[in-house]
Amino acid sequence: MTILPQAVEIPGAKHLHSGKVRDLYELESGDLLMVASDRMSAFDWILSTPIPDKGKVLTAMSLWWFEQLGVPNHIISTDVPAEVAGRAVVCEKLDMFPVECVARGYLSGTGLLDYNATGEVCGIPLRAGLVEGSRLDEPIFTPATKADLGEHDENVSYDAVVAAVGAETADALRKLTLDIYREAHARAEQRGIILADTKFEFGARADGTIVLADEVLTPDSSRFWPAEQWAPGKQQPSYDKQIVRDWLQFESGWDRKSGEAPPPLSDEVIERTRSAYIDAYERLTGRTFTS
Repeated sequence: MTILPQAVEIPGAKHLHSGKVRDLYELESGDLLMVASDRMSAFDWILSTPIPDKGKVLTAMSLWWFEQLGVPNHIISTDVPAEVAGRAVVCEKLDMFPVECVARGYLSGTGLLDYNATGEVCGIPLRAGLVEGSRLDEPIFTPATKADLGEHDENVSYDAVVAAVGAETADALRKLTLDIYREAHARAEQRGIILADTKFEFGARADGTIVLADEVLTPDSSRFWPAEQWAPGKQQPSYDKQIVRDWLQFESGWDRKSGEAPPPLSDEVIERTRSAYIDAYERLTGRTFTS
């Protein structure tokens, strides 16, 4: 069973919800305060061991990407309460769409599992002979359901998105997702990083404007690989939480099917993961991270 740490008490803010990583509050102004914690999740568990500075890295990276991308986003201000300085943003309330908008330019993760089983990903046929890390002929939109805490997001077909939000909105979400992915992939490639896949969340304003929300293009929501080490056919080195996933699966002795909570992370894995997140931020943005 997944148990969340108690959310930080913030004067003048009403706690609304806690997710795997983020805590959401309502401010007296009616706007939302979104706080990124140092919690680490893997295999639908929130791990007992946090990653120091992770929330600050995620927030700083999201803000940098929001600055680069020419699409409406939910950020109102970075002027936040002292208790969560550096790890929170004030953002607008939106009517969030009930779908994870995933773009894949390379084959890995659940996409690879689906492909190996069916030759398709989310109903999209792919050519034969692809392996772990293969670059796709073109990026594809592979949406997923938004699962409840402790449950696993499920890949779904484009038709399922149409059924959930309507044909016009589904088409707009697919186009936005792929356009943003292509732009971000090109920017990352210039910095020696492959953006293998990523997921976005979108919401709508009262006037119908579709807005990019939540986090964007972080190591939590994306697979980042060092371009100079990319070699299809094997697990790729990464700047994301694959370090944690690999340790849990292959080194910790934990049985994923046991129903037991994962063990605490080792000090070495904690430091490697923290360093990977910071390295991704610094390489992508050209800025120095300060904790």
